[in-house]
Order: sequence, then C-alpha cells, then structure tokens
Amino acid sequence: MENQPESQNPQSGAPRPRLTTSTLGLLLLASLVIMLLYYTQDARRKSRITYGFFREQLAAGNITELEFANRYEVHGKFKEPPLDPSPKAAQRAVRSGERPKLKNEFVVYLSPLVGEELDNLLLEQMGLNGAPGALRTYKAQEQSDGTGLIIFASFIVPLLLFVALWFMFRRARNEFLGGGVLSGFAKSPAKRYEANKRPITFADVAGLENVKNDLQEVVEFLKNPEKFQRLGGRIPKGTLLMGPPGTGKTLLAKAVAGEAGVPFFSINGSEFIQMFVGVGASRVRDMFKTAKEAAPCILFIDEIDAVGRVRGAGLGGGHDEREQTLNQILSEMDGFSPNESVIVLAATNRPDVLDPALLRPGRFDRHITVDRPNLKGRIAIFKVHCRDIPLADDVSLERLARGTVGLTGADIRNLVNEAALWATRLGKDKVDTSDFEQARDKVLMGPKREEILAGREKSMTAYHEAGHALLAWVVPGADRVHKVTIIPRGRALGVTQLLPEEDRLNISESELLARLVFMMGGRAAEKLVFNEYSAGAEDDLKRATQLARRMVTHWGMSERLGP
Repeated sequence: MENQPESQNPQSGAPRPRLTTSTLGLLLLASLVIMLLYYTQDARRKSRITYGFFREQLAAGNITELEFANRYEVHGKFKEPPLDPSPKAAQRAVRSGERPKLKNEFVVYLSPLVGEELDNLLLEQMGLNGAPGALRTYKAQEQSDGTGLIIFASFIVPLLLFVALWFMFRRARNEFLGGGVLSGFAKSPAKRYEANKRPITFADVAGLENVKNDLQEVVEFLKNPEKFQRLGGRIPKGTLLMGPPGTGKTLLAKAVAGEAGVPFFSINGSEFIQMFVGVGASRVRDMFKTAKEAAPCILFIDEIDAVGRVRGAGLGGGHDEREQTLNQILSEMDGFSPNESVIVLAATNRPDVLDPALLRPGRFDRHITVDRPNLKGRIAIFKVHCRDIPLADDVSLERLARGTVGLTGADIRNLVNEAALWATRLGKDKVDTSDFEQARDKVLMGPKREEILAGREKSMTAYHEAGHALLAWVVPGADRVHKVTIIPRGRALGVTQLLPEEDRLNISESELLARLVFMMGGRAAEKLVFNEYSAGAEDDLKRATQLARRMVTHWGMSERLGP
C-alpha cells in the first residue's frame, strides 16, 4: 500500500475543514428563504378572505371542503369561486368593467369569539341537524395552534439575523485591519516590474538627451552609492518629471530602473484615493515599506497631481482623505535614512497645482522638464519606432520629422502604427511615404468621413479653404501651406494645413497677427464671393478669439491697454 494517497490515510494529520462564518451565514440565509417559501406557498395559490365573507359563503352553501389546521386557521374550497369583495377589486372593476373572482381555494383566520356561531353553521352545512348540507368534507387536524411558530418568527429569526450580521461585520473589520480578502483596500496597489530578458534602457528613449543626462546621475547612484557617499554627497530623494502628456515621462522612469538593474514599482496617484477614510494613508505606508524591503529600487508615482494638490482647497479641510494621503507621503519621504537606496520618481503635467511642501528641498528637490521633442529628437524617435517596420526606399525620416512639428513621442508612435496598419490593409510588403501621409492626415486632421459635399455647400467650402491658403501665401510671417482639402475629416468640412519651416520656442507679434489674418481668410472669402457668411467659420472665430485674448491679457500686445 505504498502508493496509497496520503489523503486516504485515516491517521494522517490533515486539518479538517472549518465551517467559516461566511458558510454559516449562507446556510442561515438559505434556511430562512426555504422557510419563507414553505410558509408562503399557500398564499400564492389560495385567496385570503375575512370571517364575515366566509360565514356568508358557508351559509349560502358555496363551500364544499373545510380543513382546520388549528383552532384559528381554516382552509377550504369553494363550490363556485365568488367575486372578489375587496376594495381593490371594486376599483379595478370600475376601470376595466369586469370584477375578478377569487381563487378556488381559500384560507381564513378565526377569532376565539366565533366558536358557537361557527359550530351551528358547520352542523347545518354538513346536514347533521336534519337538513341537506353542501359541505361534503370536514377535517380537523390535531396540531398545535401555531404559538411556537409565531414566537420563532417574531423573536428567533431577528435574533439570528442580528447575530449573523454581527459576525460578518466583525470578520470584515478583522480582514480590513490585517489579512484576508478585504485587506487589499489597505495594501498598496503598486505594480512591480522586474528586469526581464530585455529591460527598457536609455537606448529605447529617443529625443530626450538632456533629460537622460540628468537622470544618469540617479543610475550611477543606484549602481555605486559609495561613489557619492565618499565625498559626503547625497543623491536627491525625489525627482519630479514635468511635461505635457505623451512626452515619455513613464518611459524614462522605467529606463532608469532598466539601466540600474533594480526593481521598479509603479503606481498612479489616483489609486491612493478611495471612499474609505484612511485607506490612502495606509496604502502609502505599505508602498514605502515594500520599497524599503526591496531596496535598492525605484518608486514611480504617475500623475502625482491627483493626490499632491495644494492643501486647504477642499471642503473637508484637514480631514479630507486626499490631504491625509498627501501628509503621509510627505512624512514617508522625510523618513528615508541617508543610506536607503530608494529613489522616488514622480510625473505630472500640472506642476502649478502641486503643494509647495512636496516641492521643497529634501523631497522632490530636483525638477526635470520633459518637453516636446525638437527636429533632431523627432528623427531619433522615428528611428526607434521604425526599426522593426520594413520601410520603402522613398521614406525619408527627416521629412516625416519636419512635417510633425509639435507631436510628442506617443503621437509619433501612434502615427507609425497607423501607417503600418494602413499598409497592411492595402496588402503591401513595405510601408511607403503615402502610408505615412495617410496616417499623418488621420492623426492631425481626423479620420476621413464618407459623406461627399455637393452643390453650393461644396463650392462654399472650397472658397473658404482657398481664402485661408491665399492669405497664408501672401501675408508675411505666416507659415507655409502644406495641404488643402475639402474632403470632410473629423468635425471639419475642409482643412488647410500649415507646416512651420522650423521649430520655434518664441513667436513675435507680427507672426501672431499673421495667424489672425490667416484664420479670418475663409470668412472673408465667403463674404466676397457669396456676399454672406456661413457657420463653417465657427472654429476659426473661436481660435482667433482665444489667440487675440491671450495677446492682450497674457502677452501685453495692446497699445491701448498696455502690458
């Protein structure tokens, strides 16, 4: 019997399964449901009548069978189901013109004061007093009067429900404070990314050379902390990455971890906040505890503005859950000892709303701006995302980079993917320039709509876009025209796309005025040709108004109002 499974051995010390409170609660609930179904099944197939109506039907000979369940509960059958005497049935008869009948079987509950009167009626209907009666069956069961059931239903059941709820709340509290399924509320949801066969490195991050140089110091500290501690230097506890969405802040944090070969913990700022008070602070404590145990490591908090906003702005004051979570983050970052190799990286696109205590030296004391890439950076990003895509000979990455001014790394990645999908849809073996043009139009101007303009609408749209293109061609300081189309795309009937010749970080007043002239060119063309305006200039007016307001209120370009 050497092959006998261990579970079949009666002498084995396997623990017996315990009957948990959840199982007890389910069994109790099932018992209550079965009991209620059992005691209410008669109510579903029998009509409940009053004693007065029962006496009338008994005297009229319309009852053929009676069965006494106890002294106060009587079940029976009608000879012919009578009309329902209830007020609800009368109202229904007024509305529909037809009064419903009772069910063939009925139940009536008696009063202790009707004994002698009921006895005489029963004797008469059974024919025991010499007269022929209509009552054919009479059965009296020797049962209890239901007092025990009433006591059980009115006292024992609520008591059992109270005990079950008490046990469930007690278990939920224990699980919330430590261990169990509900303990996940208090634990940090930070995800850990280990260095796999091909970790993300700085080689995967293109177009951000200055940022990578700043973060290289963090990598060196994680690899060789003694190098900095030898001269008394300290690596910054926290590094804040600031920049527009899609510029590669999260990718940079993963690249730092990949370069250093250390664990990487990532969490979103919104994951701290929950409906339960204190959960956010508990998650922060658990997150930093886990990071310290895995040191050296990198802790990355994405969208930290969701939890790190300026305190005192909420209605809850100091008791606000978000402020408690922020206070715990500040406390944990102050609690790092100098020799703990835990680097906190955070990313935000709203640094203006962060609490000053979060930005002071000793916490996030190093701020790195991750901006949109320039021409050189866009070329490098195109090279990274096109390295696994077969390109045709006519594809020029520099030309693509010049035509994507203002796009972030995420936008370029999406553009390359759209071009590959379009080429696959057409059955091509390589991605050529036309595929990238199609993808760029889709990303910048929106997808092509199926409807085709006709008649006056098409003519007005053509003159509108021609007005834009003409002014962009003749007005000094305007960007050059790249493409004009009257094919509906996105929410526009036509589009005139401009392409700057170079990246510009500063725009002069003359260039801004040229943009205003360009925006109003379509509306002016409509007035000259058709002698009226159309609603197609709505977006032009909206953008021109916003630009003019910023020129006056933000940049002080009004001679009348001054700076």
